[in-house]
Amino acid sequence: MVDGQVRTTDVTSAALLDAMLAVPREAFVAAGRRDLAYIDEDVEIAPAAGGNPPRYLMEPSPFAKLAQLAEIAPADFVLDVGCGTGYSSAVLSRLASSVVALESDGILADIAAGNLAALGCDNVAVVKGPLQEGYAAEAPYDVIFLGGSVETLPDALVAQLKEGGRLVAVEGGGNAGKAKLYSKWNGVVTGRSAFNAAIKPLPGFERAYTFQF
Repeated sequence: MVDGQVRTTDVTSAALLDAMLAVPREAFVAAGRRDLAYIDEDVEIAPAAGGNPPRYLMEPSPFAKLAQLAEIAPADFVLDVGCGTGYSSAVLSRLASSVVALESDGILADIAAGNLAALGCDNVAVVKGPLQEGYAAEAPYDVIFLGGSVETLPDALVAQLKEGGRLVAVEGGGNAGKAKLYSKWNGVVTGRSAFNAAIKPLPGFERAYTFQF
């Protein structure tokens, strides 16, 4: 997977490649899907429920490109928004000082906590709550990583960035998705597009549409 799907898409960070080699991706999908863990597609980890979309383990290449875009340093404090079953948090924990893994689905959060404990990821804390609200109790963060695409980026989440912090997200759905890097300097957050990315959506980030005459 790393050689065939990740290195070939301009992911050159040695620390990130080592982290992905060290984390057993199959440990984060259901037993019946483990033969799909390393394919170059998103793998479903939870069905649609309660009006929310199904949840997925992100395809390896866009995940790696987003993580590289964040330029996570060993001293960084990271918020992983939409951690799912914990794979992203396990990888990020090998790059950062500590990780807060936020999940809105209680069942997924419990699975993530078990998976991360089994792998000895003792610098990760799994917390439950609405993804679009972030986790203000532990803010600010050096890096905020969004594990799925969003239609809109809430101010409440951006406000949790530390000075000099970075937020990476894919905005827009399907083939219209754009990976963006936001940075905060002198209290001002600015963003730039980095690459095209088609990944599955996170719940709670839908744009509120208003009726117009």
